[in-house]
Amino acid sequence: MVRRREEALPGQRPERRLTSIEGGRGVGQEAAQEDPGQGAPREQARMWHVVLSVAGAATPLPELRTALEKLAHDHSFFLTARYAADHAEVRYWEEARDLHDAAAIALRLWGEHKASAKLPAWEIVGLEVVDRPTYHKRVAEGFGDPPPQLGGVHPY
Repeated sequence: MVRRREEALPGQRPERRLTSIEGGRGVGQEAAQEDPGQGAPREQARMWHVVLSVAGAATPLPELRTALEKLAHDHSFFLTARYAADHAEVRYWEEARDLHDAAAIALRLWGEHKASAKLPAWEIVGLEVVDRPTYHKRVAEGFGDPPPQLGGVHPY
């Protein structure tokens, strides 16, 4: 899998572009679309619900909250974050072609934003990635309830 960033004009953010492994799609999943200008089929991006858990040395709560708020501002589709001095959980939606891409992006999220958002040097201790239908089915069945406070950054 290769993740490439297009060059950005001064003052603009580069767009992220994913190229994943061939295959990886099961029967009944979205059909491939034709890629304009390439003539080759390409798969449609889907939305994936991600829960990323991180932990490490205790960090002052005001600094941690500020860092998580910066991450929320920088990352598209951010839902919510919960935090304590030594751990945090970030929930968000990720747009990706398949589970492999969504998980790979999620595993890089903390490290890629560590400097820009001034996140603590914590390690990822948990990751859950499910597709949109599975997420909504879980919520409808009473499992995997959404966090009590949707949106924003909140202490546990």
